[in-house]
Amino acid sequence: MGSIRIYKGMPPLTEEELAELERNKPKSDDEIDFSDIPRLTKEELAKFKPARLRKQKQSIAS
Repeated sequence: MGSIRIYKGMPPLTEEELAELERNKPKSDDEIDFSDIPRLTKEELAKFKPARLRKQKQSIAS
């Protein structure tokens, strides 16, 4: 994921900011609770197509 960048002249991070960074650090898949995401039905899964087979939208340049 991303990294923290500290630039010259920036004030040091406060304890609150450090705690927030710790709470929001990336988690492994094993630590993430996916139980609130509904399972897809067989009909929904049948509608999926690989990205390379989807019709590409054309952008109109002006």
